[in-house]
Amino acid sequence: MSGLIRRLFAPRWRHPDPEVRRQATLRLDPERDDQRQALERLAVDEDSSVRHAALERLDDPDRLLTLRAEQGESAELRERLVMLLIGRAGHHDLGHRIALAETLDDPAMLERLALEGDNQQLRLAALARLDTEPALIRQACENGIAAVRHAAAERVTSEAGLTRLVNEARRDRRVTRLARERLNRLRTDAASLAAARERRRDLLEKLEAHANSAWEPLYAGRFRHLVREWTQLEDTPEADQERRYQDACLRCRKVISDHEAHEHAQDAADRQREDADQARESLVEALEESLDGLRHGERLADQDIASLKSQKQLMASRWQALSDKHLADDALRQRYDAALASYDRIVQARVRLDERADALQQALKDGDDERLAALVDACGWPDELPPSPLLKRARDQLARQQQVPADDDLEARLARFSDDLAQLEQLLESGAFKGASRLHQRLRQQADELPRQRIDTARLKRLGARLAELRDWRGFVAGPKRDQLCKDITALADDDTLGDAELDRHHRRLIKEWKDLGDAAANREQSTRFRAASDRIHERLAPWRQQQQAKRQRNLEAREALCEQLETLLEQPSNQADPDALREIRDRARQQWRRHSPVPRDQAEAIGRRFGRIRHALQALIERRASEVADAKRQLIDEARQLRDSEQPAARQAEQAKSLQKRWRALGRAPRHEEKTLWREFRHLCDEIFASRDTARKQHDSSNKAKLEAMQALIERWDAWHPTSSDDASRLDEAINEALALELLPHGRRSEGMRKRWSGIIRARRERLARLALAEEVHRWHRVRPLLDAHLRADAASLEGESPQDVQHSGEPALSSDLEYAHKRRNDARRSPPERTEVEERLARVRVHLALLAGGQVAQRDDPLRLAIQVERLNDNLGQAPSRAEELRDVLCELLATGPIPPALWDREVGELDRSLESLTQLPPP
Repeated sequence: MSGLIRRLFAPRWRHPDPEVRRQATLRLDPERDDQRQALERLAVDEDSSVRHAALERLDDPDRLLTLRAEQGESAELRERLVMLLIGRAGHHDLGHRIALAETLDDPAMLERLALEGDNQQLRLAALARLDTEPALIRQACENGIAAVRHAAAERVTSEAGLTRLVNEARRDRRVTRLARERLNRLRTDAASLAAARERRRDLLEKLEAHANSAWEPLYAGRFRHLVREWTQLEDTPEADQERRYQDACLRCRKVISDHEAHEHAQDAADRQREDADQARESLVEALEESLDGLRHGERLADQDIASLKSQKQLMASRWQALSDKHLADDALRQRYDAALASYDRIVQARVRLDERADALQQALKDGDDERLAALVDACGWPDELPPSPLLKRARDQLARQQQVPADDDLEARLARFSDDLAQLEQLLESGAFKGASRLHQRLRQQADELPRQRIDTARLKRLGARLAELRDWRGFVAGPKRDQLCKDITALADDDTLGDAELDRHHRRLIKEWKDLGDAAANREQSTRFRAASDRIHERLAPWRQQQQAKRQRNLEAREALCEQLETLLEQPSNQADPDALREIRDRARQQWRRHSPVPRDQAEAIGRRFGRIRHALQALIERRASEVADAKRQLIDEARQLRDSEQPAARQAEQAKSLQKRWRALGRAPRHEEKTLWREFRHLCDEIFASRDTARKQHDSSNKAKLEAMQALIERWDAWHPTSSDDASRLDEAINEALALELLPHGRRSEGMRKRWSGIIRARRERLARLALAEEVHRWHRVRPLLDAHLRADAASLEGESPQDVQHSGEPALSSDLEYAHKRRNDARRSPPERTEVEERLARVRVHLALLAGGQVAQRDDPLRLAIQVERLNDNLGQAPSRAEELRDVLCELLATGPIPPALWDREVGELDRSLESLTQLPPP
């Protein structure tokens, strides 16, 4: 019972019946707060009719937006909001509605506001809130306000969106044109960017390939050229491309730095070679000075021979060490060989003298002059060499026996004796015991031969006493040293921990120190101890020395084999041998020679001389081939200079310069002192050629760009031009000639797009000119239409039985010759009328022909006529095809000449004829 009471006394807007609630909304006042709240509750009712009725009473968009946010959205609520915001319902201020539109985030509602808003500002505000490209495209194509369409079109940026605008924006040609321009610019930019990226990829691949290639004379120049082209590109490289570019640059710089290091090493080797030549020259000069000193002396003592042998041995080892590193020149080697030959003669003479020394002593003792003379001759002592003391005594003995007067100048000998005394004193003051002892012995021999009253014997005795004192001091110092050396060599002989090589090195050092002491403090006991310990070490090192000797023998065999290979190479040198390959052979041979070391001492000098001669010949071959390469490179430089000064196109010059560079790389290296100079000159010429090519390319690009800009301006100008008369065909021909003057356009997507667009413009303008010509023909026909009407009236009178009457033309407008002829034929047809069926067929033919010209539909019953007319048109077009305006003029002349036409027939056909003519006057949109 309580539920029934509640239903009876409840407000009607809460009634269960939706129809009751809908009727209740009509009685609620939205101005009262309680009733407005009821309306708001009904606005979200579950029944759509109730919601619609309630929303019709609410006109506050703020409250509706709040209700939408709190209670959810419905189609009726959305529609009411849209109606209020676009101004079709309610009377709200425009500024307030714009402010509400700026707060919306519903794309669909914003689209409707932009399309249906009652004010341009409101539409623009809603458009500003739209951010999806499809919505912007719809606004640009469908919006009724031009400013809104243009604003929407300006925000379309993607290629797909601009393409849709070009295809769909039929309502606004400005939007289409702007979209087409931006699309063309976008495609042009994309093509340019793609070309730049392709260029960057090509450059990167070339740079990486260059980084992986070996060094050649053009390596650094090509690297700088590639880097310069990379830096001139306008687009930004990707991170991976930048990383690959930096890696390739690092590898290229490493190749260049390695080559520079190799060049520095070559420079250092050249300096070392010069130092070696100077050292060898010093050795030769020292040996030559020693030999000259022996030749200019008075006597040749044993000590002089020993000193000469030791000097020669040291010089030979030093010479061999220098020759292993660097080859000596011919002049220095000849001097060295001459000095060695002189040394060999002296040593061999000394050997012969030593072999006969005992016999000479015995002959001197026995006084056997005949045997003494034979022995002196057998010694074969060189004439330029001073005699030894024994040989001098023998010669003096023979001279006294033969009473040969002495040819020495006594005064000169006395002066020389005085000078030698002074030199002896200087040697004693400096502590040079060996030299002073040798000189003192010679002075004592000279003192025996010179008059005692003429020489300073007292000074000689005093200096001899000082020499004895120096000898005692040396003995005092050398005694402890000899004891220590005996202890050291004994300890070394008893030491089993040392290796063979280290034991041999220590043994040699101790022996050298023992020999350096000479005869100072020498005694038999110490010498015996030292020799016994040394023999023990020799026995211990015997197996090791045999191994070393075998190793030296193997090294000798390897060196001999190397020499044989090089001699075989030098016997048959190739005229096309690459200097770089020969240099590599030389360097490898030098490395192999050093690796096979040491060799037996008695054969080291001979094999060293042989290898030196081979290296000298190989170096001469290298220099000869390098000189030929230098001549060939000079010829290439002349060709490059002629190419630079020629009148050929820059691109062809660059291609030929590249072929010259390939030939340059294939030649090899010229001599070192010429290679850099030749390369700088050749590279300078090539750089000038490539610079000219780059300049020409830039000029060509500028010309192409100017052509493209001129063509773009031409397209835009003639795209905006629309002919208004058929006489404007001459202007179209001028435009075509202007476009032909800009050909040939550069290859590319932009040029292709321009050609297509220009072809479309020309085709559209020609079509419009053709339609204008048809329309003008129709207009001229309308002016002649009164003459046709007069003929029709005359035809009707003639067909009713009246006598045929000729229709006279008043002269206005003037008839063309073909119309005048048709007019005459029409008058003649009334006097001798054809069959009615023929007239009907001719008139039907004219009607079908006009329909075909107008592009209209032809009835099925007229298909035979249509086919016949089309066949005739095809046959006529085999020759020079008439224009559509001329064809229309012929058809109208045929219409004028056809008669007499009954009025009923004309009434039946005139409607179709007029529609076709009216269709021909319609022009395509501009």
